[in-house]
Amino acid sequence: MGRDDVILGEMRSRLAEQLKKEQRARFASMSPAERVALTERLGEEGLAEYMSAHRVDRPTAVRAIKRSRRMGRRPSRCFDERP
Repeated sequence: MGRDDVILGEMRSRLAEQLKKEQRARFASMSPAERVALTERLGEEGLAEYMSAHRVDRPTAVRAIKRSRRMGRRPSRCFDERP
């Protein structure tokens, strides 16, 4: 552990820690179905933002996001083959 790690470790934000604690409590109080619905909603919002920022349609945005997820990974034919 370097000097910077020690300094940054000591500079924890109480506000950030409190927000994380509140977020964990909110998630813990949600049912699995509610968590899945939240995940889907956030995914759709993110996709809409990507489409707007890059001025592309939905299929193009989905392909671009999938392609970026594979960058740096070991190539696999199963991802490129269509059923």
